Amino acid sequence: MKKALLIGGLFATVLCVSDCLAVSAGTVGASDISRGVSINTVTTTTGRGYQGLANAYNQNQRNTYYMVTQPDVDSACREKIYNCLAEYCGDVTVVPGQRTGRCQYATESELYNYALLCLQKDTSVLLPQYNTNTRTGTGGLNTAARLCPPYVQQEVMSYLSMANMADQLSKSHSDLCLQRRQELEAAMACHSVALAYGNETTSMLTTQLTDACGAGVPGGSAEMVTRFANAGNVGANIWGWAEKIINLDLNQKGEDWQAAVDAVLASYTNRMNLACGDDLQLNTVSHGSSSSSSQPTTLQTVAALATGVAFPSATPNVENPYENWSVYMEVQSMSDLNDYNTAYQVIQAALSNPSTTQNAFLTSAQMDNMQTAYTRGTKVFIIRDSARCFIIPVATMTSQETSLVAQSFANCISK
Repeated sequence: MKKALLIGGLFATVLCVSDCLAVSAGTVGASDISRGVSINTVTTTTGRGYQGLANAYNQNQRNTYYMVTQPDVDSACREKIYNCLAEYCGDVTVVPGQRTGRCQYATESELYNYALLCLQKDTSVLLPQYNTNTRTGTGGLNTAARLCPPYVQQEVMSYLSMANMADQLSKSHSDLCLQRRQELEAAMACHSVALAYGNETTSMLTTQLTDACGAGVPGGSAEMVTRFANAGNVGANIWGWAEKIINLDLNQKGEDWQAAVDAVLASYTNRMNLACGDDLQLNTVSHGSSSSSSQPTTLQTVAALATGVAFPSATPNVENPYENWSVYMEVQSMSDLNDYNTAYQVIQAALSNPSTTQNAFLTSAQMDNMQTAYTRGTKVFIIRDSARCFIIPVATMTSQETSLVAQSFANCISK
């Protein structure tokens, strides 16, 4: 019996020690408790720290995506406005013959009005990344019709600039431009020959011109030879034929015939400028008169002998203190000139108003110089803006002065 109790007691002791040790491992052991808490705490804190970094990375990726793939207001409106203009005019290209639609001679105001009308019908979302904030909003805050009209003016000017450059590039590489350049080279050769042999016989002049710019020369033609041979010919009118008959000189040239030869060359220069989009200007030598204008012609002399009445001089000798003053003056405008009427009004205002008057196109110094030039004999003003130039006469010019201005500024707009 005692042995049985002893064995039971030992068994109970073993069970108690096992349970006590289990309780001690979970609650009493300070080191064990600290290790468990430390491990769990570090794991939780480390996860939260990396989660913040991950959130920042995701936000940066999101911002980069919107910055790269989603445009800002200016870029989005530029695309919208360009699409409107391309739909109306056709896309800007440098291929010859592509820009022959309705916008080849379109004005800035025409394109501006069409772009505004095109945008007013565009109520689609302009910036998709902001659409969630304005989906329930009223008034269409995030649409092209609301955001893009302020950008129309600058985009129309940009479109016109691109179209102009594309047009010039296509012109300069066109077959017509190359043909006109060869024609001008032949005309320049004939110009020098016509000035050198102008007073020779008609047959000799024609022979020399044929060798210089005849049908066998690249760019030359029989028409070119005829035009230079007849330039300044007195026989162009009935009185000229009368002069030839009286003088018995069928090769006689009229007064200032050299200017007539220059005018023929200027016409070929204009043809080349129009075909190539260039702005080539002629610098011709000032030619003296072949005869004094104060002397009566042979026809006048014969008529005076028949009637007994003397003809007075057609050009009285007037003393000019500013004899060498230029006939024309070039002026640069600070703002663009839309048309000839605007340029004319700017010149008239500059000459009539005091030089201190505020002007959006000209400075006070320019206006003062223009008024001084006008009082000293300047008869025409050449006003330029960023793309065009206009010829504005302010006094009556002689035929020689008109020819000089036309040759020097062949690509400018005149009324």
